Amino acid sequence: MKIVRYLLIGIFFGIVLVKSEAVSWYRIIEMFKFQSFHMYGIIGSAVTLGVIALWLMKKSGMRNTEGTPIHLIPKDKSFIKYLAGGSIFGFGWALGGACPGPMYILVGTGVFSMLIVIAAAVLGTFVYGILKDKLPH
Repeated sequence: MKIVRYLLIGIFFGIVLVKSEAVSWYRIIEMFKFQSFHMYGIIGSAVTLGVIALWLMKKSGMRNTEGTPIHLIPKDKSFIKYLAGGSIFGFGWALGGACPGPMYILVGTGVFSMLIVIAAAVLGTFVYGILKDKLPH
């Protein structure tokens, strides 16, 4: 029954992203060219909502679906690591025209060329898995 709930939430989220044009290639290109505030507003709203949700989770002692307390592990403060990872992510986002979540939404809307981008993302993840032990962490 949980999977049906998650599937319905995912479908709703996909509809919201399509209707807000957050999965539009043109909106993404506008963002990377600094021509429109639209995507920055969506991303900024999501970050703000995430900060508030995490604060509430910490204050209320919220538990996960299994009933165990949620523990947030502090992040490493390495600026270079996050700059490099974010740059690689942004480069892939700019080349593919979508970040990982919207790739699947775009396939659902009939943009089947996104299957190539999904295959490339899966291949990249596979290569990272092979090279993970050789990379600095």
